[in-house]
Amino acid sequence: MKTIFNQLLERPNFKEGVVWKKVHFETNETIIKEDESSGCVYLLFSGKARVVANISMGGERMLHPGFRDLEAGEVFGELSLIDNEPHSTSVVAIGECEIVVIKNDLFLAYLDENPVDGYRVFRALSKTLVERLRKTNAKAFSLYAWGLKVHGFEEYLK
Repeated sequence: MKTIFNQLLERPNFKEGVVWKKVHFETNETIIKEDESSGCVYLLFSGKARVVANISMGGERMLHPGFRDLEAGEVFGELSLIDNEPHSTSVVAIGECEIVVIKNDLFLAYLDENPVDGYRVFRALSKTLVERLRKTNAKAFSLYAWGLKVHGFEEYLK
């Protein structure tokens, strides 16, 4: 089953080269960078990519853990579509990828002119964000519990 994003690519008034373009990325190439604004939302058309972040461990020491892998058909960079802020994470190709890059301003204009598609897009984005938030909450609570155990606070929680 095609997602609403894949269906949009087939619409005659959602023009390639105007609203969106397909870009090829090689393995280990950065697709989007944390704290930078691209003005775009992305659809992983083919291949795999990894969401990574910069975590300061104090001083000059930084970690760049991978948080999750993205598969073909997944959207990323969608937060900037909603709030127009810089990206909160980086995304790196973990194999050769084809990425559909959609310009936010033209995408929003298209969705305003096509409210049925707009509803379907924002419903799909809402489901994606809720799923990601639930997974993030579970990970955060696990890390919190681990931190309490490591620091000996477990006995105070009974």
